[in-house]
Amino acid sequence: MQQIDLQGAWAISSGAPVTVAVLDTGFVQSEKLTNASGTSREVNGYDFVSDPARSGDGDGRDPDGSGVGQFAFHAETVANLIAAGREGPGVVGVNPQAQIVHVRVAGTDGLIAPQDLADAVRWASGLTVPGAPINPHPARILNLSLFADFVPLTGCDARVNDAIQAVTARGTLVVAGAGNDDADAAGYSPAGCANVLTVTAVDRFGRRPAYANWGRTVALAAPGGTESDNVPLWSQGTLLLRNGTSFATPLVTGVASLMLGINPTLTPSALIRMLKVSATPFPGGYCDPVNTLRTCGAGVLNAGAAVKLAAGK
Repeated sequence: MQQIDLQGAWAISSGAPVTVAVLDTGFVQSEKLTNASGTSREVNGYDFVSDPARSGDGDGRDPDGSGVGQFAFHAETVANLIAAGREGPGVVGVNPQAQIVHVRVAGTDGLIAPQDLADAVRWASGLTVPGAPINPHPARILNLSLFADFVPLTGCDARVNDAIQAVTARGTLVVAGAGNDDADAAGYSPAGCANVLTVTAVDRFGRRPAYANWGRTVALAAPGGTESDNVPLWSQGTLLLRNGTSFATPLVTGVASLMLGINPTLTPSALIRMLKVSATPFPGGYCDPVNTLRTCGAGVLNAGAAVKLAAGK
């Protein structure tokens, strides 16, 4: 919270009911995503895992996007970082009023088929997908703390790219994790796709952890942690230690949702520009002082400055 000046953002906006889609491992209801009245701010959206052998629920695509298997915690953790309420000790999300639509794209093996991801991106934004009903809760922001599997890591997959360009054209911002392979994010989908706000991780000192992907397609960095940071995240009914670009990404998504709450007319390109120009510079000008070619974008997420910019202050 201190590293990204979240208190500065909350001084301008303490929350906004913006709809965010989490394309991930699926719906696992969290008691932290409720309003003061006790009503949930989570929607069980849709299951886009087409392969019954990997779905874990006995069929292919269906209207139940519930998380299945050992990786089910992932979507819940991401959603809590975006939108957990202020109830209870030690737990809060960036935008405690956001609505989360869960869209399952990962099989029980944690892997994601490119066509499943492409269709899920379109559906989450409110576009038509053959065989699926129209999403009654179209999202202004899509959080993709993931990358497509079953394809070479040599660039943006054409199917994923087409979907991203289609939803960007209708005003939906796509925020994606850079990946955790200490590699060039340009080879990944969606991290290497055009018009994506790609986020890598830094530690509490603003330095790139050894796992975090890097490169020209990375727009911004946010705290993703390391094992030594000892920062707990809420999932599966308890506080667990986790790190990765997966958990840096929802911090940026949450701030973007606060910005949209203040100014709903902001386009994806405007949001990306504001988040980049308001970022805090890396210490010494580099996220990786050992290998300065491993760049991490414009700087570290600065929530206070970004929300202030969106508010025209």
